[in-house]
Amino acid sequence: MRRDTFLKSLAAMAAVGSLPVSAQTAALKMMIPANPGGGWDTTGRALGKAMQDAGAASSVSYDNKGGAAGAIGLAQFVNASKGDPNALMVMGAVMLGGIITGKPPVGLDKVTPLARLTSEYNVFVLPANSPFKTMKDVIEQLKKDPGSVKWGGGSRGSTEHIAAAMIAREVGVDPAKINYVAFRGGGEATAAILGGNVTIGGSGYSEFAEYIAAGKMRAVGVTSSARLKGVNVPTLKEQGINVDIGNWRGVYGAPGITAEQRKALIDALSKTFKHKAWQDAMEKNGWTPAWLAGDEFSNFVDSEFASLRATMAKSGMI
Repeated sequence: MRRDTFLKSLAAMAAVGSLPVSAQTAALKMMIPANPGGGWDTTGRALGKAMQDAGAASSVSYDNKGGAAGAIGLAQFVNASKGDPNALMVMGAVMLGGIITGKPPVGLDKVTPLARLTSEYNVFVLPANSPFKTMKDVIEQLKKDPGSVKWGGGSRGSTEHIAAAMIAREVGVDPAKINYVAFRGGGEATAAILGGNVTIGGSGYSEFAEYIAAGKMRAVGVTSSARLKGVNVPTLKEQGINVDIGNWRGVYGAPGITAEQRKALIDALSKTFKHKAWQDAMEKNGWTPAWLAGDEFSNFVDSEFASLRATMAKSGMI
C-alpha cells in the first residue's frame, strides 16, 4: 500500500473511532469529585496538563462535582461514562473513608481501577491570629472542652477527619465528642481557616504551603512518621501523639471499558508519570511518587478499605 493511501486509511479509521485506543491521542474527560481548590482538583488539573505535555492526550476537559467525600461525583461518573475509554476520575483515600461512613448507593466496585499516583501527609494548621500557638495548646483546650475546638477539613471520613479522631483518642478524649466541620472542597476549608472560623484545620501540605510560607497559617503538626523533607514542622509523634496516617490519590476509569482500553489508559498514565511535566508537578506540590497500577492498585484499594474501616472503628467514627 502506498504511504499516502495508508495515511488516508488511518485518518478514515480514526474518524469513525475504529483505530485501536493505543493508536489514538484522545480528548480526555476528567471527573474531579470535589469543588475547586482542593487536593483532588489540584491533582486532576496537574495530571491533565502533564498528559497533554507528555503527548498522552490531545486535550482534557474537567468537571468538578463536590460533596459526600466524592460520592456525588462518583455516582455521576458511573451514570454518564459507561463504556467511555476517554473518561477518567481522580480519587483517593478520602473517598474510601466517605464510602465507609456514608454508605452511598454507588461504590468503587462500579468503576475501573487504573493507577495510584501520589502519597501525601496531612498538616494541621492554626489561623495566624489564633490565641493558640502550638498543638499542645490545642490539646489542652480539647481536654477541657472537646466541643469548643472546631476541626476544619474535608468531608466526613477524610484523612484529616480520621486523624482528628485518632488524636482525640490518643490524648484521652472521646472521639465521638470532637467538633469536626466538614467542607465540600479545599478552597472552602482554606477560607474558613484564614477567616478564623475554625480552631484548627487539616489538609495535604501542598494545599496550605503558600499560606504557611506567607505567615497566614501556623503549622503545628504533620501526620507522618518523620518530618517532611524541607519542611520544618514537627510530627505528631514528636509531640507525644502516636498518630501516623497518610493520604494517597489515584485514578479510575469508566465502568464497562474493555481490557484493551484499560491497558491503553494505564499506559498513557505511565507515560505521563515518567514525564518531566508530572515530575515537576509532584516536586512543586510536595507529593511523594507512589505509582501502582492495574490489579496491584485494585488489591491495594481493597486492603485500604479494610485497614481504614478498622482504624475508624477503633477511633469511634463507625
